Amino acid sequence: MTISRRKLIEPQITPFYHVINRCVRRAYLCGDDPYNGKNYHHRRGWIVNKIKQLATIFCIDVCAYAVMSNHYHLVLKIDIEQQQKLTSKAVISRWLQLFNGHPIAVDFLKEGQVGTDKQQALSNLVKEWQQRLGSISWFMRCLNEEIARKANKEDQCKGAFWEGRFKSQALLDEQALLSCMMYVDLNPIRAGVTQSLEQSDFTSIKQRIREYRQPKTSAKQPSSHKMHFQLLPFVGAEHQAKTAGINFAFSDYLELIDWTGRCIRNDKKGFIASNQPKILQQLGITPDAWFEHSEQFMEQYANVSGKWSRMCAFKQHVGGHWCKGKAASHQLHPK
Repeated sequence: MTISRRKLIEPQITPFYHVINRCVRRAYLCGDDPYNGKNYHHRRGWIVNKIKQLATIFCIDVCAYAVMSNHYHLVLKIDIEQQQKLTSKAVISRWLQLFNGHPIAVDFLKEGQVGTDKQQALSNLVKEWQQRLGSISWFMRCLNEEIARKANKEDQCKGAFWEGRFKSQALLDEQALLSCMMYVDLNPIRAGVTQSLEQSDFTSIKQRIREYRQPKTSAKQPSSHKMHFQLLPFVGAEHQAKTAGINFAFSDYLELIDWTGRCIRNDKKGFIASNQPKILQQLGITPDAWFEHSEQFMEQYANVSGKWSRMCAFKQHVGGHWCKGKAASHQLHPK
């Protein structure tokens, strides 16, 4: 039986989630459709642009993304602290960028106050919208609905564009987060679309590499603009504040993903064992185990990934009785 999305996404347990959505009816997000000869490459831009817009509105950070021909991947982090700190005006102004607002909320934004008879109604609206601004379900709803409408209009048809509700996987620890990000960033290479990270269009790894190469001065200029979009940064392994970013150095991540990608392309597992990436050494994971996870992350797990004991506890919390991925989890979390 399908588990309620409300139970599968528990920010108090983990703020990190991997979400996937796939097209239905042989629909295309991008690429060449061999059936009608049309090219839908531009739709990948729709997805990325919408993700960037929503990331500036919702209290949700984007860790990784990859837009493929008929599906896309996102690794998201719910920023509970930012969500809780939003003022009433901030909540309303953000929500009005997505939907037409309630007249009471619009009046409050213009006048700065409302009558005593409307204060309770305003408080209820703000509370509801504030909760939604930290909701992955609402993030995905805003993303998928707009893309579906634009695609149906372009295809001159009606009906469902997406296969169904998005699939989500809870990422319970750093090993799960890193292996999932690796899986997402390497999707174009694994699919044979490209042979290099720098040419992996519409992926987070290409964006990170491009931004890393930019001069520091140019990177500072747009930071104050409210529409500025930045992926959740790598803050270094020595940084203990998990809310600040991903607790590894970006240079280590680049070394790891480059090594993993070369192994996938050349089918040579662990051939550079003497030069293992620093992250693997820190976590105590064997090269073969890491390679297997980065190549088969979706096949290894269902709705949750992490240390086996935590996976079982999460599954029990959401009401399930069976958890997929025991052997894989033990590989990724050696005793």
